[in-house]
Amino acid sequence: MTTTARTAASDVKDLQLAAEGRRRTQWAERSMPVLRQLRERFAREQPLAGRRLSACLHVTAETANLAVTLKAGGADVALCASNPLSTQDDVAAHLVKDHGIKVFAIKGEDHATYYEHIRAALAHRPDITMDDGADLVGALHMIALNRLDDLAPPVRSWVETLSPAERKGLVAGVVGSTEETTTGVVRLKAMAKDGVLQFPVIAVNDSDTKHLFDNRYGTGQSTLDGILRATNLLIAGSTVVVAGYGWCGRGFAMRARGAGANVHVTEIDPLKALEAQMDGYRVATMAEAARVGDVFVTLTGNVNVVRLEHMRAMKDGAVLANSGHFNVEIDLAGLRKAAQGPTRVREFVDEWRLDGKRIFVLADGRLINLAAAEGHPASVMDMSFANQALAAEFVVKKAASLAQDVHRLPRELDGEIARLKLAAMGVAIDTLTPEQQKYLSSWEMGT
Repeated sequence: MTTTARTAASDVKDLQLAAEGRRRTQWAERSMPVLRQLRERFAREQPLAGRRLSACLHVTAETANLAVTLKAGGADVALCASNPLSTQDDVAAHLVKDHGIKVFAIKGEDHATYYEHIRAALAHRPDITMDDGADLVGALHMIALNRLDDLAPPVRSWVETLSPAERKGLVAGVVGSTEETTTGVVRLKAMAKDGVLQFPVIAVNDSDTKHLFDNRYGTGQSTLDGILRATNLLIAGSTVVVAGYGWCGRGFAMRARGAGANVHVTEIDPLKALEAQMDGYRVATMAEAARVGDVFVTLTGNVNVVRLEHMRAMKDGAVLANSGHFNVEIDLAGLRKAAQGPTRVREFVDEWRLDGKRIFVLADGRLINLAAAEGHPASVMDMSFANQALAAEFVVKKAASLAQDVHRLPRELDGEIARLKLAAMGVAIDTLTPEQQKYLSSWEMGT
């Protein structure tokens, strides 16, 4: 891929975009008061001094504010994209030109370039990794297990130039990692269960101030935003099928209903299905929902949730979108084999002809909220990235005593983020009186 700003220390589209990226990043910062307060403390205390940190995250204005915070704390930061379509090129240019941060990310980069950028982040030889989907950690573990054939070619070619001692040192040099998203945490817990996890990982996604707000309110709003920007469809009166009723599914179902949609939910977990039913949604199997849906959105983190047999049952003009982390939730391979197309009808809309009907796939099945829109609002990412910054600090402080497992950020830090957020919003809450504290800690006081 030809770029105008490729150097050994960065690979971004065009450094001349930096001014616009600076404006975009500054706009986001206005809604990120918690991260701003952490940045001020980090600048004073330097908790990450001397650390090399490689991050594989969505390169957006909100992420830029996190990267600047980590650098303020003393870290030498390298950043690559966790999705080929989520990068904001002007923001990437701003980080390189104005902050000297190493960035390897270009919106729309091809498969080979995506993994070349992963390689560049690994070649930074990090002490700490920061993931959104576990791509960096996954690659490091393939190296540790000598499963080089499972690495993408750009990464494998580089690793093969390293001596066995260098490979071992690359993995051993990582004191810990942080993980942003549900899909990545699932992967990491599977690694821990199999006994192959090489270092401690902080599951940022498990923090209440992350998944209760980012996943629900962030994903809910930004997914609807992405669908509307891509299609300009009227949601009111349409039937929207939500695959998965985790926190992301809950958030999107709520927003779709708020826009006037008739919402159907598909689930494999009986408890979540029961909750969706009692929340007032129609719960059905995907086979049932396929016959009536106008818009289908997957938010499960699993593979082939919408399969070819479902697409064959859909009405003419059905729209398919994904807001799960990877583009595997819609069976695009099966669609390519059975259908004719694609025909690009709008910037993020591909038309496929299947059994004489039209099926429209948005953003090639990738994250619709980041591919066609701007991702989560900065206000909610303020809490998510405060968790990331505190998790990096926690890893540095506690790595020597943490088991090689997946850990949650301590609840007191979670609570502190919530307290700071409330204070920034001008919201005061009550505290327990001494009498109430005694009552809650006693078994003798009775009713």
